[in-house]
Amino acid sequence: MRIRSDFDQIVHVTPDQHAWTPSPLPGVARVMLDRIGGERAVATSLVRYAAGAGYSPHEHGAGEEFIVLDGEFADEQGRYPPLTYVRNPPGSVHRPYSDPGCTLFVKLRQFHPDDQRHCVLPIGERCPADGWQTERLHEHRGEQAVIVRAAARANVRLRASHYCRELLVLRGLITWQTEQTRTLAPQSWFRLAPGHPLRVVCLEPSLLFVKTRPHFDNET
Repeated sequence: MRIRSDFDQIVHVTPDQHAWTPSPLPGVARVMLDRIGGERAVATSLVRYAAGAGYSPHEHGAGEEFIVLDGEFADEQGRYPPLTYVRNPPGSVHRPYSDPGCTLFVKLRQFHPDDQRHCVLPIGERCPADGWQTERLHEHRGEQAVIVRAAARANVRLRASHYCRELLVLRGLITWQTEQTRTLAPQSWFRLAPGHPLRVVCLEPSLLFVKTRPHFDNET
């Protein structure tokens, strides 16, 4: 399976385009944002757990990264409320579940093999009164994960990278200029091709997750 797998293309998915499809596990559905592979895939997805849904213990051979968007997610190591950022490194094992239900933004099999950092970081809702600022969550061999906190009317500008870069709106409302001006609400996602700067305007206080994404051997 290949979904938005040409990383030289600029792509986007807004909430009105979300096509929720059942996963093999009852009670878990997903929106496939980009994907290379079948059930063992390099994948970026929105994942929704119904109340009480969960997985049996399983290994993430090439790593798992996620943000809790709403509800509460849990595993043996703890409970994760909205706006929690989690990295489970290659080879890690856990048994995920959600008692009340939740929605996650999940990236699978996108770690460098020697990246063994596990972290659980609260993001929080804070936005500046003026302008914008970045907060680094993780960096390893060209991979960067940052939070952008922006005030209303802020013009966010990040210079071009030689890797592709993607953005997920966590909170707030932004406009993004491509061939036309698009207004993006929470859970909107876009991915820029290498060499394109990131430029958005925040219409209200906004919280954005921005990922600079190199390709590692597990993505072939």
